[in-house]
Amino acid sequence: MQRILALWMARNREYYRDKGSLFWSFIATPFIVIVLAIAFSSGNEHLFKAGLLMEGQQHNLTNQPFADEPAIDLIEYQDADSALRRVQFHQLDILIADTGTSRYWINPESAKGRILEELLLAGDHREPQRWLRQEVHGQKIRYIDWVIPGVLAMNMMFSGLWGIGYVIVRYRKNGVLKRLQATPLRAWEFLLSQALSRLGIMLAVTAIVFTVCNLFIDFRMAGSYLLLLLIALIGNLSIISISLLMAARTASEELANGLLNLISFPMLLLSELWFSLDDAPEWLQAVSQLLPLTHLVKAARSIMLEGAGLIDVAPQLLVLGIMTLVCLTAAGLLFRWHD
Repeated sequence: MQRILALWMARNREYYRDKGSLFWSFIATPFIVIVLAIAFSSGNEHLFKAGLLMEGQQHNLTNQPFADEPAIDLIEYQDADSALRRVQFHQLDILIADTGTSRYWINPESAKGRILEELLLAGDHREPQRWLRQEVHGQKIRYIDWVIPGVLAMNMMFSGLWGIGYVIVRYRKNGVLKRLQATPLRAWEFLLSQALSRLGIMLAVTAIVFTVCNLFIDFRMAGSYLLLLLIALIGNLSIISISLLMAARTASEELANGLLNLISFPMLLLSELWFSLDDAPEWLQAVSQLLPLTHLVKAARSIMLEGAGLIDVAPQLLVLGIMTLVCLTAAGLLFRWHD
């Protein structure tokens, strides 16, 4: 424990002496949040969103309402609960199920939903009375409320990948690891100290950034702060474990930089940080489920926006836990002190 504590303290000092790390953690991330809040505060979306509930059946989209309307984005849904939550939070203007008894759902507090309802009933010249109206109630979710979990998770990802993996590769190249090998220090003690240092730093930084930004923007927080902290803890560990696995044998900083970019860019694009993948191809949605950031962001959004409990986010916790265990075990087995 003394060896682990000594390395933990040394790594913490290295962090706060690095001006680049401090800039990214305390200036760049809040700046992104503030810019997004300003840019999307007006809520002037110019595109309607209509959902089509497939309910396990195949449909010809060309025969569906709004299919030929260029100003309306028609999105297919298989999961009714997921689609209804989007109607509830004004993320979907109307949801249509054209199977058997034709039904549609709108949030009566949504102006766009009422407009699409009028278009739906006026456009059905055959039997306008055949539609069954159902209402879903809920408060509108601002874009900044939806995106803030992704911004904070992105900050965790960059700090976890480059703050651990790249540093260890640099240690190996500079001969620091070779010197540590001559001490009584074990490999797992070294890896554990690095992981604990970065984990503590990022949890503290994320909490500070969240609190300060929340004072000015007032994020929606419907769930438990303790559960959100648990998600951040497990999610951060999963990202750190991937970084440790990458750095287990890599000796070139150039190769490490390429590998870290290869890991981070798919997560930036496919983990729903900035936009939803509801209307993306199914294979792309399946690929996104292989990324730890997807589960971290999904669980955090469920807690903050929907007030999800432990049972609701248990699948994401399980996936993140398995990813962490597998990557940490592999990193410990593959780790070497020198190239």
